[in-house]
Amino acid sequence: MSPIRVLLVDDDPLVRAGLSFMLGGAEDIEIVGEAADGGEVDALVDRTRPDVVLMDIRMPSVDGLSATEALRRREDAPQVVVLTTFHADEQVLRALRAGAAGFVLKDTPPAEIVAAVRRVAAGDPVLSPAVTRQLMAHAAGGSGDTRRARARGRVAALNDREREVAVAVGRGLANAEIAAELYMSVATVKTHVSRILAKLGLNNRVQIALLAHDAGLLEGTDSL
Repeated sequence: MSPIRVLLVDDDPLVRAGLSFMLGGAEDIEIVGEAADGGEVDALVDRTRPDVVLMDIRMPSVDGLSATEALRRREDAPQVVVLTTFHADEQVLRALRAGAAGFVLKDTPPAEIVAAVRRVAAGDPVLSPAVTRQLMAHAAGGSGDTRRARARGRVAALNDREREVAVAVGRGLANAEIAAELYMSVATVKTHVSRILAKLGLNNRVQIALLAHDAGLLEGTDSL
């Protein structure tokens, strides 16, 4: 199999060097480029064609949030994993809403960062239910009612089965767990997830989970 192509984006050269060292030691990962600011990302992605971008949030010129939003608008968008020093940060949540597949803390053990890159490259989010709950609590504010109404309007497009799958995704269940709980095959779960993404114009399972939360579908469940 071809190695996972990774682009590193962080304004701290020591952080980039550390990430390059820990990821470069994995046989199935190739560092294809580095950037010190979000403004460099678009051209680098054109040139290096990464599968995964590790993106710092806070950078001096173009921040990671703006760079993530720009990347996820591309038809050939790579997966984005946000790098942060905080568990609960509104900018992280905004990056996830923009289409980032998850985030890792900068002090995460090397093996876990390598595993996160592999998971995202395989199409799985890097986000635990506990961390999502922290983010939601941190970001809750006066705009909640407006966000809920808008989210409920969007999920109204789903049929009953798709809604059940969306709730299960929001609860942090894997495809096999959803299949067992809802008495369907894993392939059928994947089909439902794909249809939900297409109907709602979402990028990944993280965004399904966030929308389910915003719409109030997870209330009263063992959820995020």
